[in-house]
Amino acid sequence: MRALLVEDDPKLAGYVAQALREEGWAVDVAATGPEGSLLAHTEPYDAVVLDVMLPGKNGFQIVAELRAAGVRTPVLILTARDDTASLVQSLDLGADDYVTKPFTLEEVLARLRALTRRGAPTGRVEALRYADVEVDRLRHVARRGGQVLPLTAREFQILELLVSRPEQVVRRTEFLEKVWDLQVDPDSNVVDVHVGNLRRKLAEAGGPPLVQTVRGVGFVLRLANTAT
Repeated sequence: MRALLVEDDPKLAGYVAQALREEGWAVDVAATGPEGSLLAHTEPYDAVVLDVMLPGKNGFQIVAELRAAGVRTPVLILTARDDTASLVQSLDLGADDYVTKPFTLEEVLARLRALTRRGAPTGRVEALRYADVEVDRLRHVARRGGQVLPLTAREFQILELLVSRPEQVVRRTEFLEKVWDLQVDPDSNVVDVHVGNLRRKLAEAGGPPLVQTVRGVGFVLRLANTAT
């Protein structure tokens, strides 16, 4: 799952982004209205967490522009305003939910879980399948042959990315970008270590090998006898 956080307070943005990552989200952070608006219009996010008071363009403007452009990504508004008129305005413009500052990180996470469970029309498929593997994005559960796989958050994100693009090579740099948010050394073997753990858990569930290495490039989800 991938989220965009638009918040100009660096300390608050750091706390919220860290909480989302610990929950298994990949997070992009924007500190200004124009930057957040551009990312929200051009990148395929599963949710947008959007402050109202932003430099350059406020959250109300961003929501209105997204909905006018047909972008249906769920939007959770963060606002220090507690007057009814402002909250109603955010919902009327197309926001899906809001929390008022000060808030708890648990509340933000719970609101996002509720939004994704509602199945807002983002155009994405919530249940992915390849061979005998199924990835349930809403419940954050993966199975092989009906057996639940005991995956870590990182392993789940790796499998989710592979199953979303079966029989297509996913480069190591893309895993670093979408699973680790480019927060690790590009020369690190962290991707290979986590893919190795994922392979072991898939093998323990039974069935033929699925995650193939493309030497010097990355990995691909493919049955061993599938033609390239």
